[in-house]
Amino acid sequence: MTTKRKLIGRLVPCRCFRGEEEVISVLDYSHCSLQQVPKEIFSFERTLEELYLDANQIEELPKQLFNCQALKKLSMPDNDLSNLPTTIASLVNLKELDISKNGIQEFPDNIKCCKGLSVVEASVNPITKLPDGFTQLLNLTQLFLNDAFLEYLPANFGRLSKLRILELRENHLKTMPK
Repeated sequence: MTTKRKLIGRLVPCRCFRGEEEVISVLDYSHCSLQQVPKEIFSFERTLEELYLDANQIEELPKQLFNCQALKKLSMPDNDLSNLPTTIASLVNLKELDISKNGIQEFPDNIKCCKGLSVVEASVNPITKLPDGFTQLLNLTQLFLNDAFLEYLPANFGRLSKLRILELRENHLKTMPK
């Protein structure tokens, strides 16, 4: 993930001044020693576009997180996640996903519903295979799966024609699909 991030989102005056609700588009809870996703995030589920939960001790993602329909970037590397819930499919506007340095063993097949995904960083996870649905992420331009336990890639992997950066160092791949 090489993009520069904003630390504070756009703010609209609170409703006490103009009858409008506060609009937050970026929240950064990195390095906060969190064990769970803060509940206050959900009060911005309609406007939140970027969420950073880097380097905490979060073990699971609450279902309510996947109601954040405007979310374009979800960054949660270096946590204690063991799975990526199937509810990830509801994040249809997601463009960037960073789940590196967790204990995630597999992607759910319905990751294919996140059709806008262009960057996936999933290095340093015990992922042994990618689901076939992964090959339907046709907007994927960058995929990082270094230091995982990948044994093979889906047969249709070659259909990811927009893929410009593919990193697969330190895996157990014996062959590459065509």
